Amino acid sequence: MTENSPGGPAPGVRTATGLRPAGRRTTTFGVEEEYLLIAADSLRPAPLNSRVLAEARAALGSGPGDLSPELLRSQIEIATPVCRELGEVAGHLGRLRRLVGDAAAAVGCRVAATGAAPEQGPGPVLVTQGVPFDDLSADTPPFIHQHMINGMHVHVGVEDRNLGVQVLNGLRPWLPALTAMAANSPLWNGRDTGFSSWRTVAYGRWPVAGPQPFFRDAGDYQARTAALIEAGVIRGRGQLYWQARLSDRYPTVEVRAMDTQLTAEEAVMFAGLTKALVTTLAEQARRGRKPRSVPQELLSAAVWRGARDGLDTSLPDPETARSAPGAEVVGALMELVAPALEDTGDLDRVAGSVARLLRDGTGAARQRAALEGDGGPAALAELLTAGTGC
Repeated sequence: MTENSPGGPAPGVRTATGLRPAGRRTTTFGVEEEYLLIAADSLRPAPLNSRVLAEARAALGSGPGDLSPELLRSQIEIATPVCRELGEVAGHLGRLRRLVGDAAAAVGCRVAATGAAPEQGPGPVLVTQGVPFDDLSADTPPFIHQHMINGMHVHVGVEDRNLGVQVLNGLRPWLPALTAMAANSPLWNGRDTGFSSWRTVAYGRWPVAGPQPFFRDAGDYQARTAALIEAGVIRGRGQLYWQARLSDRYPTVEVRAMDTQLTAEEAVMFAGLTKALVTTLAEQARRGRKPRSVPQELLSAAVWRGARDGLDTSLPDPETARSAPGAEVVGALMELVAPALEDTGDLDRVAGSVARLLRDGTGAARQRAALEGDGGPAALAELLTAGTGC
């Protein structure tokens, strides 16, 4: 179980009144996280995922959770089982992070919890063999070799795809705030990119990426995504790299806007926020409230700005569409989701973590501070690997 440090509401966050779900609904959810393998004595990527996974799977045995390779051999992914309570997610994330950290140490490398690789190795990037990685490598070789980026995905259950589409529409105005809050990838190829979430920028090079469009209903979603496949732009819906989408494998909305977080407790915070936001938007949709359709170009620009500056910028307030300081928009988000968090008993935990985020800065800010301090690259490596216990 990860540490639980309850606190009061974040500065500027009101313990809101608002739309409370009608009765307590049991909403299932789960988390996927991608990690970077780095050398034991440097920040360089270590292409050892097959060995780390073999070690980790042996330790996991028949225990809950899932471990899998990612696109590049220096990446791995974990997934929690389906959960009903935030404490369950916290326990699984802490356990799986420690498990892969121990496995990496056993084969001579470390697991870094970062949205992008701060350094690249001297040789070519090695792609994990097998479908679908071979297909991706063949389709877009320049992208593949610059794709050493890691995200956090939160799946939240919805009862049908029409409701899921309404939730996707409601999520759109909040994507800039989620991108800014979760920014944890400022470094790339040995230098500061000038962006807080370089991962968001790198993802934008794929054909279907960025904020998802506004859809009329599930039929519209199905038809428009099918048209992309028929046009040969993507091979399947797994290549819809929008910041939020419907899962084809599970009855869930999948929110993909967040970089992998430095610590398990920060990941727990984003899991709780995402679940509460989806729950709130679903209840609004059930009661007939229509989401506001933000023009795609304005939304894309706001996400880009959140990726560049993190919370040190102004963002569009999703309710008023006016520009507001990032901390105020975070406060508005907390006000919206507070009833859902109160309903599940998670408000203190999530609000306390949000308060620490506003006080200590995003992962990107802390990465820069570590690198620029007296410890330099060694201090940065310690920061990136501390959250996986290695």
